[in-house]
Amino acid sequence: METVSEARHFRTLFISDVHLGSKAAKTDFLLDFLKTHEAETIILVGDIVDGWRLKRSWYWPQSCNDVVQKLLRKARKGTKIVYIPGNHDEFLRGFPGTHFGGIEVAERMVHEMADGKRYLVLHGDEFDVVVRNARLLAYLGDWAYDTAIAINVLLAAVRRRLGMPYWSFSAWAKLQVKHAVNFIGEFQKVVADEARRNEVDGVICGHIHHAVMEDIDGIHYVNTGDWVESCTAIVEHFDGRLELISWADRVGAATKRSEPEPMVKVSIPGLTGPADNAGVRAA
Repeated sequence: METVSEARHFRTLFISDVHLGSKAAKTDFLLDFLKTHEAETIILVGDIVDGWRLKRSWYWPQSCNDVVQKLLRKARKGTKIVYIPGNHDEFLRGFPGTHFGGIEVAERMVHEMADGKRYLVLHGDEFDVVVRNARLLAYLGDWAYDTAIAINVLLAAVRRRLGMPYWSFSAWAKLQVKHAVNFIGEFQKVVADEARRNEVDGVICGHIHHAVMEDIDGIHYVNTGDWVESCTAIVEHFDGRLELISWADRVGAATKRSEPEPMVKVSIPGLTGPADNAGVRAA
């Protein structure tokens, strides 16, 4: 995979929806991004670990450990890291104010930019009616998303063989459905309303895997996107200016390893215990 070797430095880096523990997580892309992007503060905006999938079937290759270790290493070197759990890693919501290896857990926060503007930062699942009011439907939707991701992997392999550029079927399918029910627009409006109630200038969220920056009735709405399909992040420059970075566009098409990665033994609070790890293959 092509990499961009020159490191860039920012005041703040916002990342969400990595879904570690999911076979769809583009950990190689994220590791490459973290190696070439330094920040004084990193805010993880939810769904970094995919607890839903890990509970169904254990999948934790070395690359997932590498991402965690990379973040912990940055924290040890002085980077402030705040973890705001989402619905897929909701097991961490019981630990607000707790530090894990220098990473602080928070339910939500208000981040002040270098130019003085204040942004509410939250994952956003509390404004998704399906997740909030119908957990069974949410899990069924998650299953359908897994199926779309599996189709996406197959199509990506075929397109690579034909010399065609990377294209995400899952992103396309999701966008068609959600545009049909006007979900994205409604979600953005409700989240912007929450920012207005908190008397801030903008809001930064994740959850719907749709990266965008736009003005909604005077509120700057920012969605970080994801590291499953689009591989996007939001960065704050030292003058307070925000930029949306699409890393997949920068480094080219993703590559898929022909051999399955070895499983590694880990322990995640609220998710794993001795019995859970007993059958995990050690690296």
